[in-house]
Amino acid sequence: MTRVKKICAVALPIVALATAPVFADVKTKDKSQFKFEGMLGRFVNFVGGKAAKEGVVGTSAVKGNRKVTLNEATGQIIDLSEEKVYDLDMKKKTYTVETFEEIRRKMREAEERAKKQADEEQPGESKDEKPAKELEVDYDVKETGQKKQIAGYDTHEAIITVTVREKGKTLEDGGGMVTTTNSWLGPVIPEMKELTDFDIRYARQLAGPDAVAQMQQLAAALAMFPMMKNAMGRMQQEGSKLQGTPLETTTVFEAVKSKEQLAQQQQQSGGGGLGGMLARKIKKEEPKARSTIVTIHNEYLEVSKNVEAGDLALPADFKEKK
Repeated sequence: MTRVKKICAVALPIVALATAPVFADVKTKDKSQFKFEGMLGRFVNFVGGKAAKEGVVGTSAVKGNRKVTLNEATGQIIDLSEEKVYDLDMKKKTYTVETFEEIRRKMREAEERAKKQADEEQPGESKDEKPAKELEVDYDVKETGQKKQIAGYDTHEAIITVTVREKGKTLEDGGGMVTTTNSWLGPVIPEMKELTDFDIRYARQLAGPDAVAQMQQLAAALAMFPMMKNAMGRMQQEGSKLQGTPLETTTVFEAVKSKEQLAQQQQQSGGGGLGGMLARKIKKEEPKARSTIVTIHNEYLEVSKNVEAGDLALPADFKEKK
């Protein structure tokens, strides 16, 4: 999970800061979980064990130019002044160190490999190639009126729905993608913004203003469902208009089959012969128009404005792994 946070830091939008930043101290405890569905979900649950099934509890602390993220298995310290990243193995009590320049080099090499692979696999132009479908994005936000306390703060619920569909067609006719986020918003907590601000400063310092990357945990899903990218972008744009600090969010990505796709699947699962009979026995349920791809949940358990020097220090009993 620490590695995910490291990638997420690079993936954040890079924005210009109009004024000199004023740093605030913040320390949080949160629980996060990625739940994949289908065969991918079963595989993740199998290899991920308890963490994949129940989620990961971790802590984060920011003070000035240093940020620490820890959970029971891994940890990471990012120091903008030193331009170093420390990756910790909490169970083995060891750590490795990478400089920003080493990380930049690996990023450039990965980009070059990806470009080379794309050039090799790029198919030749075909006269029969169909033009890309134009997409439209619908956005809706509703305040439910529901309230509850999270991490000692009063919160209210907002449900944000982003629908990506083919232009000129309804979601049911043309298929598409639906992203639904249940967000519990507390009061504006200025210190919480420091977590995002630090990641932006890290991304700017590490890779420059043109850095764009995708979250590692969603790379496979984005590759299979490109419309997720459109939905995430619109949600980020519109979600920023909501007032308050999100202290708990649950985001569900759903793929929606078109009428044509659903009819084809029903025909395949209900065909005659031995194959059709076996398919009906294996699949007792009718094919569904909607299927969940992934559910992402994050909840803050504690928020503190007091950060001690020890919260940011490398544990004294850890040894460097060369």
